[in-house]
Amino acid sequence: MTFDPASYEFRQGPGPTPIRASTVLPAKRELVKLDTEDGHTLVAELALPESGPVNATLITLHPLPTHGGFMDSHVYRKASYRLPALAGIAVLRFNTRGTASPHGTSSGAFDEGVGERHDMEAAVRFAVERGLPNRWLVGWSFGTELALMYGAVEPVASQVEGAVLLSPPLHRAKDKDLLQWAASGKPLAVLVPEHDDFLKPAEAAERFSLVPQARVVGVDGAKHLWVGEKYAARVLNEIVDEVSEAGSGAAGLPQEWDGPVATASA
Repeated sequence: MTFDPASYEFRQGPGPTPIRASTVLPAKRELVKLDTEDGHTLVAELALPESGPVNATLITLHPLPTHGGFMDSHVYRKASYRLPALAGIAVLRFNTRGTASPHGTSSGAFDEGVGERHDMEAAVRFAVERGLPNRWLVGWSFGTELALMYGAVEPVASQVEGAVLLSPPLHRAKDKDLLQWAASGKPLAVLVPEHDDFLKPAEAAERFSLVPQARVVGVDGAKHLWVGEKYAARVLNEIVDEVSEAGSGAAGLPQEWDGPVATASA
């Protein structure tokens, strides 16, 4: 059974509620379908601020689906739970071809990052057609490869402001892709865990030196999957600082919410 975001039950507590891993803040959430140019239909969810302007739009690209990555991977869930309310940021999540998650299964089969180019293009096209402003790619692990390989070339390059990369392995993406980003001049924020399994901060700084505008941030204590509220919150703060003029604030995003909240089951 496909998860329905309308099933969240929001309740007003007696006072401010601490924001935990499973805390869901109010937003306008809808299940959507993305149609690729090569004939696939992708499962997706769009979370928008309940009111006020959309300050930025995140087009999220999930980790490797053959190793458990999907649109519901925890950092992206938490982005959709929190950022529409806390920062006025729209969050578009989707399963690439052949990927299944609690939100459903996209058609097709995993294509080693080749056919997935069409998936990313479909997501960007959807955001453009919906009139969502200030669009940014946010890739995590395998998703960083898609952003690097296809985000600085058309038809995507002219439709996005830049990208935020979480735990880039630089496995499929090569130096030529980094040089494409360098030539584009578009901002690139690169968050690298201290204990990453594939690319640690010092090596990342060296590899990304090909992109003069890249901002490489090593995160002490973190691992590839950003497990733990401390690290997930750090990622969200860094994303908001990169994509939003207002940023996350001197103390980071609020850690309490004085309003109705729901609790996610997972």
